[in-house]
Amino acid sequence: MSANLTLIPTPIAESLPLEPVARALLESVCLLPDTVILVEEHKVARRRWIEWGLPREVIDRFQLLNEHSREEETRDIIRSMRNGKKYYLMSDAGLPAFCDPGQVLVDACHEGGLKVTSTPFPNSIALALALSGFSHARFYFAGFLPANSDERKRELERLARMNETIILMDTPYRMAAVLNDIAQGSGLKKRKCFLAMDLNGADELLIRGDCSEVNARVKTMGKREFIVVLAPLS
Repeated sequence: MSANLTLIPTPIAESLPLEPVARALLESVCLLPDTVILVEEHKVARRRWIEWGLPREVIDRFQLLNEHSREEETRDIIRSMRNGKKYYLMSDAGLPAFCDPGQVLVDACHEGGLKVTSTPFPNSIALALALSGFSHARFYFAGFLPANSDERKRELERLARMNETIILMDTPYRMAAVLNDIAQGSGLKKRKCFLAMDLNGADELLIRGDCSEVNARVKTMGKREFIVVLAPLS
């Protein structure tokens, strides 16, 4: 799992253990000199880190990233990533960057061409939103689109009138058709698009860009499990 930024979801209840893949990853990288652990609050992160039995000497190297962080701090992190440092982002509890200050950093990573991923998280919709980096204070889950092409295009036009971040999903064999309809004929084509394929899998692929760019990249990819996130209207 090689990325510039890795989200580390944590249990909501403090009595629960850290997810095994996340724990194994942190154990393998946390003492490396090019590793930075980003946390929301030192006190909470320290307490949970100790409860999970992770190396205590790492705690002094925690770096804060929360609602009080300034733009220049995000820019510094991006520069450090370009210089080879790997960042691991944990919130106090739950999924980082989902309705969370980490969203700004994920967005900056995508804008800078830096790779983002996450350790396992069981909800693909929330995970896709977090990994998209798009603002999602309000979002609309449109679910599966109509199978009929004409009906699908009408539904896309209805969605194009909404201001919120929009999430779509469908069966793997309709991925190309859905993205083509978005990019070629709908009002949604003006929005930025995030495509998450095979989330948490060995073949995970995340693409973000203009709808036309994303559509062009997937034309020959065949069938993939996917979720599409469309940025809110500016």
